[in-house]
Amino acid sequence: MDYVLSIAFTVVFSYLLGSVNSAITVCKLWKKADIRNYGSNNAGLTNVLRVFGKGPALATLLLDLAKGVCAVLVCRWLVTHVFDVTFFGNDRFIGYVAGIAVMLGHIFPIFYGFHGGKGVLVAATTLIAIDPLTCILAILIFIVVVAFSKYVSLGSLAAAFTYPFLTLLTQYIRHSDGVWQNVLMSCIIGFLIAYMHRPNIKRLRAGTENKLSFGSKKTDTDNDNK
Repeated sequence: MDYVLSIAFTVVFSYLLGSVNSAITVCKLWKKADIRNYGSNNAGLTNVLRVFGKGPALATLLLDLAKGVCAVLVCRWLVTHVFDVTFFGNDRFIGYVAGIAVMLGHIFPIFYGFHGGKGVLVAATTLIAIDPLTCILAILIFIVVVAFSKYVSLGSLAAAFTYPFLTLLTQYIRHSDGVWQNVLMSCIIGFLIAYMHRPNIKRLRAGTENKLSFGSKKTDTDNDNK
């Protein structure tokens, strides 16, 4: 019963926390505007940066960082020390459960009609709380791909596809318990990110995807509307 309660608490708590969309909250409080009505209409960090600039984007980043880390750390601590439950010999597994749930809340928020962001930033923050080494390697892949291609979506997809392999490699080398269960969870996270980038994949194939630019916000917004 404790195992069931642990999973149920983790899923519900993390999903509800994830449903508090940082981009929507920041833009409504700061700019009195709904970010979903501007730019690419995506309630995520990149669109906030393009449309409203660095200030609101930084606030969105900090809130998303707090949201993902909080979900993982709170659930890991409560499940391990209060419920006294451990899955597959390690406390990372419940962190992955929290990470997936907070991502689902961010992508399909109950408070915003189930229309949210793509979950990349939240995934990064949850994963760095679960397994810092593996996440840092995935972030490095993201940075390298974006630096060379200028496509944020391509960097996100590259990190999502390589993360399960990095999880297997780094946790196997460290002789972690529950490696294959953790790899399975990382595959689910990678799939969620790829699934939410379906329109970007189509635009990348067609050569119409927007490149990251720190130029005029108007140009970036116009590009997003193409």
